[in-house]
Amino acid sequence: MKYYQSIIDTIGHTPLIKLNKVTHGIKGTVLAKVEYFNPGNSVKDRIALRMIEDAEREGRLKPGGTIIEGTSGNTGMGLALTAIAKGYKCIFTVSDKQSQEKINILRALGAEVVVCPTNVEPDDPRSYYSVARRLNQEIPNSIYPNQYDNLSNTAAHYATTGPEIWEDTEGKITHLVAGVGTGGTICGTSKYLKERNPKLVTIGIDTYGSVFKKYKETGIFDEKEIYPYLTEGIGEDILPKNVDFDMIDLFIKVTDKDAAIMARRMAREEGLFIGWSCGSAMYGALEYARQHLKEDDVMVVILPDHGTRYLNKIYNDVWMKDHGFLEQRHFATARDIIRARNGATPLITVDKSDTIGFAIKMLNKAGISQLPVADGDNIVGSLNDSTLLNMLIDNPSAKDLPVAEVMGPPFRFVGIDNTVDALSGLIDKENKALLVRDEANQVHIITQHDLLVALTN
Repeated sequence: MKYYQSIIDTIGHTPLIKLNKVTHGIKGTVLAKVEYFNPGNSVKDRIALRMIEDAEREGRLKPGGTIIEGTSGNTGMGLALTAIAKGYKCIFTVSDKQSQEKINILRALGAEVVVCPTNVEPDDPRSYYSVARRLNQEIPNSIYPNQYDNLSNTAAHYATTGPEIWEDTEGKITHLVAGVGTGGTICGTSKYLKERNPKLVTIGIDTYGSVFKKYKETGIFDEKEIYPYLTEGIGEDILPKNVDFDMIDLFIKVTDKDAAIMARRMAREEGLFIGWSCGSAMYGALEYARQHLKEDDVMVVILPDHGTRYLNKIYNDVWMKDHGFLEQRHFATARDIIRARNGATPLITVDKSDTIGFAIKMLNKAGISQLPVADGDNIVGSLNDSTLLNMLIDNPSAKDLPVAEVMGPPFRFVGIDNTVDALSGLIDKENKALLVRDEANQVHIITQHDLLVALTN
């Protein structure tokens, strides 16, 4: 007879599935590592088992003990299954932005769930981190696995997810894409794969309202980057110990809406009923793939969980409409804006060595209010007319200065399939335009005027 001793013996060895429709026009092969085939329907089953078994080996968890964890739901599910198989109790703290489905599932598995406010600082005694730590201190014979800083998280993926991907792709993987929350999935998997192929490109998916992308690019933990967002399971307002930035080559941020719409597309077009952060991972992966993937490349995208967790959110049309995610006018994209120009002239730029006076003449001649600054083929800065006006009022001789001395940061590059409402959220008083690179590698600019036209058509 062939059977498993318990539910936890079915964890791992999830399939790679080739994507065929959402990847239309993309070179190379894009494969989804579909983690909802785990018994708890998520990638977190892997780390739950590893954290508990490591705690048992180290003598920190004894028979009849209690597992206490702060979770977005999926880790709790994995821990609950492990606890059932091994005879432990569970108490989980969750933030109030988590879906009711996740909370209901945890309670159905016999766990006690404590719901905590989202919009408080991590060290606030009401946060779900702090409440979990306090309960651990108060309850005898309990452990607080702390998936954020427990390196068993990373070790689980180094031991299982990485080897599975390497074996199933026969070592042909060139790009790894995954969302970054605790960091264990992407960093453990990336570490294993990079040891075997140092040229592997690892792309982390972040969300707006999270600190990861800016910290990777600047080394600065910027609290101004932190603000509420809806997507569950990725992004953080802390730097977990499991996030090894050396294992992640670059980050791409994805909006709540683009992630939600992408998840729904995956269900309709690929038959994969995936979770919200899976939509983030796919959207970011496709955005990167359109610009960079080559014919022989093999990209693997880790899809962490199942759509049943989000039936009352992204798979609920009423909820989507209430959040403005289904408004038809917002389905226009950067691609649509570019097409509507009917063969407009190539991007107008000014060289960083040109003078301010020359740049002003360019602005006047073209009838535009901002200019990207180039250094050869690279965009290195930006200028806008209001900044130049204020500068010349204060110092008329500034017109002879080189552009490089007064330019602002370059306009942000965005994906060509970003929706108009997402683009609108990225343009503000500090970032007055956006840049888009099309399939022919030509760069286009999108301004506030372009967005107004798109929204009123």
